Amino acid sequence: MPDLDSIVLLRLGESAITLGGVAVAAVIVLAAAIVAHFARVGLDRLRTRRGRSSSTLYIVEKLVTYGIVVVGIVAGLTAMGLNLSSLAVFAGALGIGVGLGLQGVVKEFVSGLVIIFDRVLNIGDYIELENGTRGLVQEIGPRATRLRNNDNIDILIPNSKLVENQVINWTLRGETRRIHIPFSVAYGVDKVKVRDAVLEAAAQVPFTLPESESRKSQVWLVGFGESSLDFELLVWPTLDAAKRPQAMHAAYTWAIEDALRCAGIEIPFAQQDLRIRSLFGLEGDEALKALNLAPGHHEEAPAAPTPAPNDAAEDLTRSIEERDIEPPDELTQP
Repeated sequence: MPDLDSIVLLRLGESAITLGGVAVAAVIVLAAAIVAHFARVGLDRLRTRRGRSSSTLYIVEKLVTYGIVVVGIVAGLTAMGLNLSSLAVFAGALGIGVGLGLQGVVKEFVSGLVIIFDRVLNIGDYIELENGTRGLVQEIGPRATRLRNNDNIDILIPNSKLVENQVINWTLRGETRRIHIPFSVAYGVDKVKVRDAVLEAAAQVPFTLPESESRKSQVWLVGFGESSLDFELLVWPTLDAAKRPQAMHAAYTWAIEDALRCAGIEIPFAQQDLRIRSLFGLEGDEALKALNLAPGHHEEAPAAPTPAPNDAAEDLTRSIEERDIEPPDELTQP
């Protein structure tokens, strides 16, 4: 059986790449990949026990995984018989290859490292992108960050997008946020009664945080609508509720509607007022009486004077005669 180390596949300067060296290098790289996999699984289980949002363990997991893979590759190259100092000979060619073919991959990888070490985006954070995409950060990978929205759909976002564009972190460093719930009531209602009813309803919602000096539930009058007074409920929910904004918004809206209905406070419908300025040559109350719509007027409305029945026809006939046009028969009949 021939010695595998005696079979030379390639020569790089003074280094000879043999078949035996390639086989040993492949075994070393494969072993490094397996060790990195088990290290990642073990650290991930430890992070799960302590909470998925443990960003420190996540950084350790990534460093250990990448480190083992890099060490395995270097050891494999050495076992293959490559003199690593000679790599400088083709470093320029490698740089050109990275610049032309791997530019996007390197960009995403470096962006992922920036996200991991910047610590403004951690596993378990609930974030929102400029295009309205929302979700929990599940994983920061070498190419993309994986979000999971509240419909249990995974969304892959390129790491560079999170570095270059605006990102709203709703739960940075494990803190919740204040939310605004709009609602409207009819004009003329007691504003104090509205405020008290809505605040009491918000306090009964199970995920409303207890009030403190810096976090108080409030009701603001924010505007005058076409047919309503516009209010907003400002409330501080728990961290878990803040990660489910649509369900949380629906729960508070439901509670507000129940509270207003139980308190006898009217929720307005859209309406428009129609003002009649003139009718059959009459204006104001006289026009209303002509339609028998005047307030308190139950008698038969007097016949409203009307223009001569043929005024419009006579005007049109006169206009036609002035232009020497034969009028239609129906305009000349008595």
